[in-house]
Amino acid sequence: MPATTSWGLRPAAVLILGLIFTVGMVSRFLSVQQSNSKAAPPPPIGVKSAQTPSPEAEEMQKLLLLLEWPAPPWDAQAFPSSTSPEKSCYQLWYPQHNYTVGDTLRVWLEARDHRGQPKHYGGDFFRAKAHSPELKASVAGTVQDHGNGTYALTFPLLWAGAVQVSVRLIHSSEAVALLRHVRHSHPSTVAFWGYYEKPGQPGSEERTECNIHPLPGPNCQYADAGTGERWFCARPQHLPCNTLVHHSAGRYKPVVSNAEKAFLDGAVTDRTVPGNVTTIQVLPGAHLMASPPPRLCLPGLNSTHPPGFYYRDVWVSLRCAGRTFPTADLALGCLRGKIVHMMGDSTLRQWWEYLVAFIPSLKHIDLHGTYQSGPLLAVEPAQGLVLRWRAHGIPLRTQKTKIADLHYVANELNALGGGPQVVVVFTLWAHFTTFPTELYIRRLRSVRQAVAQLLARSPSTTIVIKTANTGYKSVYGSDWLSMQLDSILHAMFDGMRVAVVDAWAMTSCHYLPDNIHPGKPVIRNEVDSFLSYVCPKD
Repeated sequence: MPATTSWGLRPAAVLILGLIFTVGMVSRFLSVQQSNSKAAPPPPIGVKSAQTPSPEAEEMQKLLLLLEWPAPPWDAQAFPSSTSPEKSCYQLWYPQHNYTVGDTLRVWLEARDHRGQPKHYGGDFFRAKAHSPELKASVAGTVQDHGNGTYALTFPLLWAGAVQVSVRLIHSSEAVALLRHVRHSHPSTVAFWGYYEKPGQPGSEERTECNIHPLPGPNCQYADAGTGERWFCARPQHLPCNTLVHHSAGRYKPVVSNAEKAFLDGAVTDRTVPGNVTTIQVLPGAHLMASPPPRLCLPGLNSTHPPGFYYRDVWVSLRCAGRTFPTADLALGCLRGKIVHMMGDSTLRQWWEYLVAFIPSLKHIDLHGTYQSGPLLAVEPAQGLVLRWRAHGIPLRTQKTKIADLHYVANELNALGGGPQVVVVFTLWAHFTTFPTELYIRRLRSVRQAVAQLLARSPSTTIVIKTANTGYKSVYGSDWLSMQLDSILHAMFDGMRVAVVDAWAMTSCHYLPDNIHPGKPVIRNEVDSFLSYVCPKD
């Protein structure tokens, strides 16, 4: 151990400062705990309880409680009072003389505002990881909000070598409060176009604005017979409502003021937080790295924390014994005789594109639709492989496409017979960050019911869910909004016999920069995880 720290302090001084810091932090933590411990008063005597809520209402309440997030004080809205990534800092908490594989690294973070003053409330959205660039190894850390401007960060040490810590402020607590306010106060933050056309009369097209809620003025209302989902378009001037043919993305609505935009500016969004944690040398324990569990990757496994980590750019699952498929022959062998139905957004289309590019004999069949929304089809006749992808139903931000080609996921699932040769993969999140949370919950309910019915009539069907990934950084699609939807997704399918590919964990700690469409190394690992559930053993 060196004679001084990187701050120029001798070990004895560091120990004294550490004791002072610990006492102070505990005092701050206890003060917050005490202020939050007030119990709600009992109901007045003689007052009858309200009518028993429905199971759907109870679930909605529980899910919304799951999303609770600390809010800043009402008077802390000035930008200088918001959290500054450059002024905030972190340091080791209870440093050890030696670290070995299996230990936990603890870090203490103090949030400061743009004046350099300590924050006294929580709610900041930090992401942290421990990583070894030379080994292309990384794992996401856990961030615990103490509610008083301090945060405890913990990192499992899962491999031997030189380990670094990286912390990023994704959004200040003030920015999160703004995102939450926009979500709750607007029925939508984007709009869509509907295209009406009279058959056989070129040039008769009319375009009007559409959305999940009624528009000002006369509306055309559409109800899906299978799911009950409703869609509204402003009534065209000359054509009847039943001539709606195409759909496309429309416009982003102005939902924040110029002053509010400062909280989401790139200078304070997804920025590195400076720290005083030098490189940690992690010694090998019984092994050079943590070993994955021996159990096979089968649907219905309980989640683990963390779900896994990267080592030499390969995702090591801590949920099950994941496999790798480094050659096209291995991937094709796994998918031989399978009919794979992929439904979701463009982040799942990346899987389809990866497999089509990776397996040379898998041929794309042009269905002459809109590529961005599908449907897409690839086949390998000699091995009996059929690989499909299509976008989920509206709302969907896409190029102009036939609205009849946009199918709700629940309807697609209800139309499947299932069987051991059938594999279903779906994802649902990226196009729902622009709406209130209740819409997402309602949509997932219909999908969950369809999944349960498919498994009931055909238990041998393999169903895989791809979760949300990182990459959004605006008021229309923030990582914070995505993370909240991801929490709902996990909660609503917990306990069901489905497999989960945790794309959030796999994108949040990789060395590639955040991108809503991750690079090939990430997609390769996601697809390998997916194939591990299709073929859990050789």
